[in-house]
Amino acid sequence: MNELKGLGTALITPFKQDLSVDYPALERLLDTQLAGGVDYLVVLGTTGEAVTLSAEERKAVRQHIAAYVQGRLPLVLGVGGNNTATVCAELKTLESELKENYAAILSVCPYYNKPSQEGLFRHFSAIAEASPVPVILYNVPGRTGVNLLPETVMRIYEAHPDKIAAIKEASGNINQIKELIALFHSKPDIQDDDFLVISGDDAIACELMEAGAAGLISVASNAFPEAFRRIVHEKDAALQAQYGEMIRLLFAEGNPAGIKTVLAQKGIIENVLRLPLVSNSTAVQEAIRSQLA
Repeated sequence: MNELKGLGTALITPFKQDLSVDYPALERLLDTQLAGGVDYLVVLGTTGEAVTLSAEERKAVRQHIAAYVQGRLPLVLGVGGNNTATVCAELKTLESELKENYAAILSVCPYYNKPSQEGLFRHFSAIAEASPVPVILYNVPGRTGVNLLPETVMRIYEAHPDKIAAIKEASGNINQIKELIALFHSKPDIQDDDFLVISGDDAIACELMEAGAAGLISVASNAFPEAFRRIVHEKDAALQAQYGEMIRLLFAEGNPAGIKTVLAQKGIIENVLRLPLVSNSTAVQEAIRSQLA
């Protein structure tokens, strides 16, 4: 899917001091993304603190974003969980909305219950069959406790080639990701655009793109869309290196605490997270302020 190439921003969800969703701040953030030249937006993923929003809030956020963007950028919606039946049921209820407003869903590996590779295959097969739009697999073992292996990714794709469009790879295991890219490139019947490997890690995006990855789903581009568009579209490793310390600070005390600190210091949002997440410590906030300066 060409819509999923390039730079996607994993949007944060701004909150007010009373913990309600801050829609004016969300619109300010969307304006920066539209002006900054990102290629698509990922709505209500882990960076968006989706698990702390009620079903009514998630509906309001995704519909507000779709109405505000008005088709100017492709949208991807986070729809995942560790109860396969619940995820599939949610996809059924979202069918018309997804078809109208969203290019794909991003579905994270089941967390906490640590399924086997067979369990992952069956989970994502069920999601592929239930989803009315293409599916981006999301491998992030540091959060889920389970690693989606290259052979399993290939098995899922080959079982559902018309529905499995890509994987967001955030394992941090460069060798594994390169192995995955090579595995797909080794299949003569699979073209480069049939299945995309997308970096889920700001710090290694250029290295993965040089190996054949199709782009980056970025946290940092919430605050630095123009710079990360250059990094991705020009494979600008030198510019990526200039942001190395900032990227480290963004994740020093967990995501999205770091990126919310940056956005608050830039005057776009208030620095508010919902428990169990909390704002950065004073030391990290000051280190981020120094980097911004």
